[in-house]
Amino acid sequence: VEYEGQTYNTIQIGNQCWLKENLNVGNRVLGSDNQTNNGIIEKYCMDDMEVLCNTYGGFYQWAEAVQYLNGASNNTPPNPEFSGNVKGICPEGWHIPTNAETQTLIDAIGGLNNSANRIKAVGQGSDIGAGTNTSGFSALLAGYRNNSINNGDYFENLEYSVWFWMSYEADQNNGFYFRVNAISDGIEYYYTTKVMGYSVRCLKD
Repeated sequence: VEYEGQTYNTIQIGNQCWLKENLNVGNRVLGSDNQTNNGIIEKYCMDDMEVLCNTYGGFYQWAEAVQYLNGASNNTPPNPEFSGNVKGICPEGWHIPTNAETQTLIDAIGGLNNSANRIKAVGQGSDIGAGTNTSGFSALLAGYRNNSINNGDYFENLEYSVWFWMSYEADQNNGFYFRVNAISDGIEYYYTTKVMGYSVRCLKD
């Protein structure tokens, strides 16, 4: 898939077709700034370094990822609620996965408790958390952008974890994500504040 100057590979997992890399689209903004609804896609790069976006993809706040569809923001719900595919920042013909679609992926690779290694790229994680990538999903432990400063830095967990947004919210302030980390074979599926900067993987319509 050619999109905004980037080439993305694809992988079939069960009956779903996924991009094999995290999205890297948009103009880079500093980790200290919030992304805004200004008609321009904005991204964060780990440690504010563009070269790390080339490797790990960008990070996006939830509202930026869904491109403020139906008036959605990081503290207000979409009106009307989302139905069907949410293209957001994905290429044409692709969308940000729903909760149900994410669950389909997790079921296809073996469930929440013992399948994280199957979606981590080889070389990512260690010991019981070492990636085997038997699914082909090729997740890299990209870290994330925090919404609050930590020891002078807004970026955390490079080579330890990766967090992926879903298109649905838990409530007006929180969106759903799934996460894998370097030391566990489990997948975390939960929700958190929409202003966090997480990775985006797109699913074919």
